[in-house]
Amino acid sequence: MPNDLLYELFLAFCLMLVIEGILPFLYPQRWRTLVEQLSEIDNSALRIMGFVSMLAGICGLYLAR
Repeated sequence: MPNDLLYELFLAFCLMLVIEGILPFLYPQRWRTLVEQLSEIDNSALRIMGFVSMLAGICGLYLAR
């Protein structure tokens, strides 16, 4: 059972890397502009965006199971 969990976590991590790499691969200049814009956002807004993203992920996992 623990090996299955580790395997699934490894697959999820690999899929995350693929998804995260799509934008810089296809549109490097747009990605650079986006990163520059993100650096200007204050920390509290980034924390809220991260929290909402985590909640969406948890809800998605709940619905998938």
